[in-house]
Amino acid sequence: MTRIIAGDARGLRLDVPGSGTRPTSDRVRESLFGALESADAIDGARVLDLYAGSGALGLESLSRGAASVDLVERARPAAAIVRRNAAAVAKALSGAAVRVHESAVLPFLRRATGTWDLVFTDPPYDLDDAAMTADLTALAPLLSEDAVVVIERGRRSTPPDVCAAGLEVFREKAYGDTAVWWAQPVAASQSR
Repeated sequence: MTRIIAGDARGLRLDVPGSGTRPTSDRVRESLFGALESADAIDGARVLDLYAGSGALGLESLSRGAASVDLVERARPAAAIVRRNAAAVAKALSGAAVRVHESAVLPFLRRATGTWDLVFTDPPYDLDDAAMTADLTALAPLLSEDAVVVIERGRRSTPPDVCAAGLEVFREKAYGDTAVWWAQPVAASQSR
């Protein structure tokens, strides 16, 4: 069972698609969000959750004080679940700004006009390296100057080619079969 871990919607149960997705474990989410809160990366952030699955990462951000969240999920059954979860969290948070986009990630990014401060990209582990790089390259111009991009992949996956997108990794951690990389626009690292 997946629940919102903390914040104003704490304890709210989230539905999870029956197949085709791989929810981020509670252990990884707790560690990830503890670090994001320590870095002051959530409060007031415009959040983008790519390959949303159940929407747990984006909705957790909203519960913890993000200003808005966009959830992108291609699979119709999973997108329906994301919509239900988003509606439940929005209700618990008195109409929070949450949008669900039923779309493949790359086409969404190519037509998007938003600017995001915090991005989660948790693609299927079998997403090939070229597709991951294409996603990151399309994402880069949509990031705020000091955005944080959290990339989750299988531990045995090739590290993401963030340099091709004008990003750089500033933190990485492995949790069992899961590896998480934190990246930022190169300009942000030079100004810190």
